Amino acid sequence: MGRRRREERREKREDFAAKRSNVKRKNTLLAAGILGIIAVIIGYASYTFVTMEATGPGIPPGAGKLGDEHEHASMLVRIFGDKFDFSASTYQVKSPWIHFESSDGETIHRHASGVTVGYLFKNLNLVINEECFIFPPSDGRQFCTNEDYSLKYYINHRPVSDINDYVFEDGDRILISYGSEIQEQIEEQLSELDSQLIIG
Repeated sequence: MGRRRREERREKREDFAAKRSNVKRKNTLLAAGILGIIAVIIGYASYTFVTMEATGPGIPPGAGKLGDEHEHASMLVRIFGDKFDFSASTYQVKSPWIHFESSDGETIHRHASGVTVGYLFKNLNLVINEECFIFPPSDGRQFCTNEDYSLKYYINHRPVSDINDYVFEDGDRILISYGSEIQEQIEEQLSELDSQLIIG
């Protein structure tokens, strides 16, 4: 009787050890499977983040990733010969994508590809187009081309009809001039623009 009991105990131990071994193997495989799934999810999320297009509220249409570029340009705006001052806090860093900063009202900073000058002005509550330079309704000022005065745009000394959709390159110089200037006065404004220091 003792021998039979010993054999039963041995079989139970072997069964218990085999079951325990199977449970361990099953748990190990389950853990490996879960870790594999997590790795796939993280990999997919990382790939999606790296390749996704920048879209959403507050993101400029057609913009690249914030920080994918860091370009600087100089801007001069003359209205009836008077220089418009973008150094006031009202016009400083209104968007992380494109802005004036450090109380400098002459250097524009662009921090993503595809961001237009028009987007800069939109964030400053100003409107620019082929015909007009328009301040917010609360201000009420509009400077539109008419029989006596004209709105003129220059990029690197070249006259252009509109800068709204322009994405500037590093070192560009942009002149916006409104009034009845003759070519000699425009040349003086372009020389002034050339003398402006581009900070950045």
